[in-house]
Amino acid sequence: MKKIEAIIRKSKYRVVRDALHEVGVNFFSYWDVTGIGNEKEGHVYRGVSYSTSDIQRRYLSIVVNDDFEEATIQAILKSGGTGEVGDGKIFVSEIKECYRIRTGEKGGNTLK
Repeated sequence: MKKIEAIIRKSKYRVVRDALHEVGVNFFSYWDVTGIGNEKEGHVYRGVSYSTSDIQRRYLSIVVNDDFEEATIQAILKSGGTGEVGDGKIFVSEIKECYRIRTGEKGGNTLK
């Protein structure tokens, strides 16, 4: 099993969510987060300068069986990107075990 954590633009959340549903990833958790990125310049919108040092993003936490890893990553990459600085990051780590609290069942079947 893999844990895929993605930090994406808030404006891309619905598109990413729909892309994940299309590849069969129907359960994940998300949080609104604020971070600091590499972009150093501010932006001007309607004559008002906005700081980009604190960036509003959405953090997704997804656990999938190994056979869903690549499809999940590709869905996020294709739907979450704009080609601009600040599109986000994806982190992948191993999950040793998973338990379903209701039944005590363990293993990959708990993700279904």
